[in-house]
Amino acid sequence: MPDLDLLRSFISVVDAGGFTRAGERVHRTQSTVSQQIRKLEDRLGCTLIAREGRQIKLTHEGERLLGYARRMLALSAEMQDAVGGAAPAQVLRLGLPDDFAVESLTRALAAFARTRPDVRLTVRCDLSANLDQALRQGDLDVVLLKREPDSGPCMAAWRERLLWVTGAAAPAPRLDFLSLVSRPQGCLYRNRAIHALERDGRRWRIAYESPNLMGIRAALAGGLGVALVDALTLSSDMLILDVGLPDIAECEMALVLGPSASDAARELAGLMRDLCDADRGARKGDDQGNEPPTQRDYAATTMGMGNEFAA
Repeated sequence: MPDLDLLRSFISVVDAGGFTRAGERVHRTQSTVSQQIRKLEDRLGCTLIAREGRQIKLTHEGERLLGYARRMLALSAEMQDAVGGAAPAQVLRLGLPDDFAVESLTRALAAFARTRPDVRLTVRCDLSANLDQALRQGDLDVVLLKREPDSGPCMAAWRERLLWVTGAAAPAPRLDFLSLVSRPQGCLYRNRAIHALERDGRRWRIAYESPNLMGIRAALAGGLGVALVDALTLSSDMLILDVGLPDIAECEMALVLGPSASDAARELAGLMRDLCDADRGARKGDDQGNEPPTQRDYAATTMGMGNEFAA
């Protein structure tokens, strides 16, 4: 079994995004951290981190190890609390999509932590498919995830309207050979987009992948393609493509608890439900009369300027 100290250094490299910053976190030199990673790789008999200049990238084996390493360190901390005689803190694990309202979430979780000092809260942002799998495996307690409507039991659910968008200031995209800006494989929006285009016999390609909404927005602003987004995540730098592309059915964001959810987990889920209700109500109110321009609006303002969308 790998040394916990080696696993701690491995997690630090992943979380920090490099060996130098990881060394600062664990109070070791860069060379020491590098030696620890090599020692861990030697013990496991595989490469965990691919080094590309100053950038790092997890191998498939590294990705598999990461979840185990986090659980082993968490279990070690729980064991120390229990054996040490102090009342053990209850670990509560929350999973979220990356496009959830960050500011309101942070405030709500801070308030929850103040009222429940007996709970150690951890939060994971990931693709919904990964969150669903983690919940089924018992690695998460409360999850907000995107899914097909009415596809299983949940504490609460909200419908999501999906729209095709491009960058408001970007050149008009080609619609006969579509360049897609998308999250990685496993994303529900990506699957919806590809299936709709294939059904219509459209030509397409993945032009840009990003695991988070910030990267999607940057790619759209740079004119790298079009994306499928939830209507509540629209922003003024997006242009809605309301003609020339297939309609997409609604999907659902669901709040799901693990089968053995504790009272603290149910309390947190209730907080998340109220937060979603308030956030969606606020954003719908903000969007009334202020929705980003559509393709029809754009065509009307550029008529005669030679900047029509390709059909």
